[in-house]
Amino acid sequence: MDVTIIAGARPNFMKIAPIIDAIEQKSAEGFPIRYRLVHTGQHYDKKMSHDFFEQLGIPEPHVNLEAGGGTQAEQTANIMVRFEKDLMENPADLVLVVGDVTSTMACSIVAKKLHTRVAHVEAGIRSGDIKMPEEINRIVTDAITDYFFTTSEVANENLRKNGISDDRIFYVGNTMIDTLLKQMPNFKKPSIWESAALTAGEYLVLTLHRPSNVDQEQELLELIDEIVKLSGELPVIFPVHPRTASILSKTAVSAPNLYLIEPLSYLEFNYLVKYAKAVITDSGGITEETTVMGIPCMTLRDSTERPETCTIGTNELLGTKKEALGPAFEKLHNGSWKKGAIPNLWDGKTSERIVQHLVALPELSFD
Repeated sequence: MDVTIIAGARPNFMKIAPIIDAIEQKSAEGFPIRYRLVHTGQHYDKKMSHDFFEQLGIPEPHVNLEAGGGTQAEQTANIMVRFEKDLMENPADLVLVVGDVTSTMACSIVAKKLHTRVAHVEAGIRSGDIKMPEEINRIVTDAITDYFFTTSEVANENLRKNGISDDRIFYVGNTMIDTLLKQMPNFKKPSIWESAALTAGEYLVLTLHRPSNVDQEQELLELIDEIVKLSGELPVIFPVHPRTASILSKTAVSAPNLYLIEPLSYLEFNYLVKYAKAVITDSGGITEETTVMGIPCMTLRDSTERPETCTIGTNELLGTKKEALGPAFEKLHNGSWKKGAIPNLWDGKTSERIVQHLVALPELSFD
């Protein structure tokens, strides 16, 4: 069986690393399963891409399509044109995509038009917000996918509502947690720890990158000001996403306890998360990591595609209005934040289950 694995953006890299490990292990056991890794180049910044390959031990891609940059449409088109050529030159029995980034959708479309089966890891998650580019990517990808690997029973039910039969749905857990648990002993103290004189449990981590939070300069500044005010003088460590940096570069935002820093590598960022008092974010993936590490998380979004981080984990969905921050910070400061638990099958063995299902599929080639 020849499997082409697609990666292109930061969230993908944490999800493919353990899948590659599981494929290599299965191959070593004598199963005729091979993989080819295609990096679309969607994220081309070193901190957003190459560092992840180094730190997570991901092998060098067989090809980098270098399709990054441009508008959503330009990027989608570039990925599709370049991946079509690559897949025609290197046919596969299966194209495996992960998550919900542009590369996921674009490569799925190409594969299906070339009559190649598609497996979607992290299938079925939905935010219900069609204004999110990721939601469009999820809907389109799942509309043409053959095999659905899911992280939760909520995702399973979303797929069933769309007419997907149970024999195509594989409830396996969360590959991002495979990587998190494997790499936790390797977390690396970032330089900001010493320069800001940080102490475990006595600082906050902030990340913001979604258009609803960062594209309006004044609203972004008011949001940051409110977080700084409510922090109670705790240091607020803010690794600034390139999208957010372009907005903040036009401002003079500053506060004695606000630290604007460059994006961190995976091992450095999660070191900060592990020892933080809390995380304030608009990311989906970070809410999964905080849930497993037991760290209070405030999500500045109106909806989430990962509801289990709220119903089971440590995450609370606050919306995008600064007024919602006050009550959340009060709970944080008075020690009444919920403890949370870890969702079912988020146990570090998801990738093994995925590969076990793949090699058991009767319709795929094993020569």
